[in-house]
Amino acid sequence: MTIGTLLHRVGVRSVHLQAASLGSVGLCIGLWVRAKTVSQEERGNAERRALFVGLWPSTIWLIGESVRQAEHHGR
Repeated sequence: MTIGTLLHRVGVRSVHLQAASLGSVGLCIGLWVRAKTVSQEERGNAERRALFVGLWPSTIWLIGESVRQAEHHGR
């Protein structure tokens, strides 16, 4: 059983994960903009936080594709 199949069985749909992926892009941009407004000593941590969140979208999107495949095989 794949993660996509398991998520599909518990009610997660690919559109949910695609929305989460796009939302994480927005969160990354928001954190990056915010990092420019903090003091110089806090800026490094704020930028690292933005970059960390920036790693999420592709992973979330690919999990959504796995769920989409499970949706099509389940019909």
